[in-house]
Amino acid sequence: MTTTPSDVDVVLPCLNEAEALPWVLRRIPPGWRALVVDNGSTDGSDRVARALGASVVHEPRRGFGAACHAGLTAATADVVCFCDCDASLDPSLLVPFVREVRDGEADLVLGRRRPQGRGAWPAHARAGNLALTRMLRRRTGLRLHDLGPLRAARREPLLALGLTDRRSGYPLQMVVRAADAGWRIAEHDVPYLPRTGASKVTGTWRGTWQAVRDMSRVLSEAPAHEGGTAR
Repeated sequence: MTTTPSDVDVVLPCLNEAEALPWVLRRIPPGWRALVVDNGSTDGSDRVARALGASVVHEPRRGFGAACHAGLTAATADVVCFCDCDASLDPSLLVPFVREVRDGEADLVLGRRRPQGRGAWPAHARAGNLALTRMLRRRTGLRLHDLGPLRAARREPLLALGLTDRRSGYPLQMVVRAADAGWRIAEHDVPYLPRTGASKVTGTWRGTWQAVRDMSRVLSEAPAHEGGTAR
């Protein structure tokens, strides 16, 4: 991992993930830069990240989308990846995603989570994800199976999408606006591990359905966005 200009930037939204950070950061591919976006942690996550060689971005406004977008705007590499910071997903799995983007085979590559072991993906979180992917198919025609956080795309086209959601709807809005802009979107299976610590979004039914409400609002957007072509 390096803090100098890199081939790829990996955005890691972070809220109290000090315990998981060593596992995650050890798996950042050589030559890539880890951008840990601290979203108000109280457990010293920012200090842990810096000690392990990551770049730290502070985003005081709470929200998954706020953290992701702060990382995107701080990124400088041509290709930007996103990965959760809770040790549920291995960022080294992004290597073929980046290759696919660079080779021009896809404009946005997503990881379809495949749970490994009990507790990796609670039933209520799966139910919410299933409902949303079905609504996404009706809205865009994309036959995706997951709205998971592991993904890769080029930075400038991502910025041109004009993403506005700063809560749980951010990952979905990225896919919807990319589809509206005619992007080629690919999906590949990735192992999904039991996370370290408690989830801030999908750890409870209440959190899950709040996320569903956020994403349902995104799906109601009119398909008027025409910018952000990735080609």
